[in-house]
Amino acid sequence: MHKPCAVIPVYNHERAVPAVVAELRRAGLPCVLVDDASHPPCAEVLRQLAGEPQVFLVTLSSNQGKGGAVMAGLREAARLGFSHALQVDADGQHDLADIATFLDQSQAHPQALICGYPQYDASVPKGRLYARYLTHVWVWINSLSLAIPDSMCGFRVYPLPATLALIDSVQLGLRMDFDTEILVRLAWREQPMRWLPTRVHYPQDGVSHFRLVHDNALISRMHARLFFGMLLRAPLILWRRWRR
Repeated sequence: MHKPCAVIPVYNHERAVPAVVAELRRAGLPCVLVDDASHPPCAEVLRQLAGEPQVFLVTLSSNQGKGGAVMAGLREAARLGFSHALQVDADGQHDLADIATFLDQSQAHPQALICGYPQYDASVPKGRLYARYLTHVWVWINSLSLAIPDSMCGFRVYPLPATLALIDSVQLGLRMDFDTEILVRLAWREQPMRWLPTRVHYPQDGVSHFRLVHDNALISRMHARLFFGMLLRAPLILWRRWRR
């Protein structure tokens, strides 16, 4: 069965999210919106959007962070009977012209996680672009592989059974550390992944909730936690690869 939807974590993106939902609906995708305790103007926009056909709303009473909102959306998607979920940011960064390509790949490889490999334009903040390379190196170390070229792009199609099996068995980061941690932990479980290039644009009037000091500290702690987890799993990971 391949029954996809979109999951969109939202925190105070009332200006951008209606266009994102409209584009997803034009592509034929039902949408699960997750209100991560947004302020009243955004909450009202989300309530209005939830009145449209095949748009569902999950409202969190307190702010959970991007990862917490995504996990709540994935659980709701499974409860609604969907088999796969396309994670999409609410701020308009992702190139929604790629929806059909990602869904086609997901349908052709339903057990695989379809991941976006970002192609940035000139709008990307240079500090954030260069900082990503440090995360790339740690991901390659912690996964004992070069198979994850970019772990920070949130445009991806999750197969829900395998993803929820992981989410329900370990404690994942709730904020900006989520996108990277879930890929490394799924790689430890030998989750099939396929990578597709996708353009990423940072709108000039976009709302970013990345907190430079706090989120970088969370990401650093996540890498350290994964490193020690990798050391424990390294014999099994290498044995599995040797047997192939």
